[in-house]
Amino acid sequence: MTTDMNARIVIIGAGLFGLCMARQLAVEGYKSITVLDRDMPPVPTGSSTDISRVIRFDYADADYCAIAHDAYRAWQEPKYTETGIFKSASYILSGNTSAHGQAWIKSTTAALDARSLPWEKLESAEEAKRRFPVLTGDLAPEPFNGYLNLQAGWADSGRAIALLRDECLDLGVKFVVGEEGTVVHLDKDSSNRKIESVKTLAGTTIEGDHFVLATGAWISSLLPMYNSTMATAQVLGYMRLTPEEVKKYQDLPIYYNASTGWFNFPAHPETQTLKVAIHGWGYTRSLTSHERQVMNLPSPSNKGGDLSAPPLTAYEERKNFTPKEGEARLKKGILEILPELADRPFERTSVCWYTDTPSGDFIIDFHPDYEHGNVFVAGSGSGHAFKFLPVLGPYIAQAWKKTLPSHLAKKWRFRTEYADREDAFWGDGSRGGPGRREFDREEKAKL
Repeated sequence: MTTDMNARIVIIGAGLFGLCMARQLAVEGYKSITVLDRDMPPVPTGSSTDISRVIRFDYADADYCAIAHDAYRAWQEPKYTETGIFKSASYILSGNTSAHGQAWIKSTTAALDARSLPWEKLESAEEAKRRFPVLTGDLAPEPFNGYLNLQAGWADSGRAIALLRDECLDLGVKFVVGEEGTVVHLDKDSSNRKIESVKTLAGTTIEGDHFVLATGAWISSLLPMYNSTMATAQVLGYMRLTPEEVKKYQDLPIYYNASTGWFNFPAHPETQTLKVAIHGWGYTRSLTSHERQVMNLPSPSNKGGDLSAPPLTAYEERKNFTPKEGEARLKKGILEILPELADRPFERTSVCWYTDTPSGDFIIDFHPDYEHGNVFVAGSGSGHAFKFLPVLGPYIAQAWKKTLPSHLAKKWRFRTEYADREDAFWGDGSRGGPGRREFDREEKAKL
């Protein structure tokens, strides 16, 4: 942290966390904020960018439940609703075929009850279908276990990030993008306890007084993360709809099967697509020896936190690829709720890179290897951070100023205790489906 409003603050990463922090620091009066990334946000392959993200406050954790509810109310502001960025939708959580699916429903509804927040138990799949006749499939197998929350919705995430970017620009935040904004190395002083500048893919040097790492799934390529983060790829599918089908499915509820990890969105009117996805354990990708050489990284080690990372090459859009088994899971989920679409091919599929932590908590704290105030880490959204966009900035700024409430400072601290553990990534209980695995050689080539 610094009270010098003219200090040079360099934020690496123009996704959700980087932009929220840039906007908030600019609002608070900091004058020299530079954001670096491989592209101007919305960054096409960033986890913050796409056509939709779920907005809900259904959390088993009391802190996330409370903050997500605040965010849900903030999404009702005209700048989101009147521009079509946020749209209300109903949310159904089911999942009776696994112990963890049942446990997630039980713990989530208990947290909602503790805050007197609304939910309605669904006694059967038939009851869910009576409430929403658009659901024509069998839904989760009997005995059905689930509930309904009418206070939920979804956000057009690409447009939300673009709005956040424009707010940063209006506040004087500087952006450096392309090869000159793609950071490949951190230059330290002689003590190795302070970063003085960063090197970019273009060979340029950018100096600063304070550096913020908000690079999402790419963070372990730049910093030792002590096994506190792991990049996992989650599968997405996009199906083309006719104008009549867009109208038919525009009020489709968001349906999440906690046992399988499958969920869907209502029809997206602008792109005329139905998006479905898996919130599961995902796929990992070890860095190649060439990538390690380019990034000046040591050999693999738990302490390095470099167990997995997306390709370092920048692309204009996500590749049209998911593993065959991932696409099969997407299709099985469609069969579960909309069998009339089950035989239709996807227009495209892709993977979204989560930055998972062992407990599913964010990391918003100073890095322990560097002098206090020099290197700050903001991110590790673990697949659930986007919904907090309207309220996240002040929390990041409080962490930067060391004024976070103690329980949140503890929850979002940088952890080193996982460095030598092989079983650290158990998550927050929300993941469903098969276990995590490494992409095979053929799959890596298609990434």
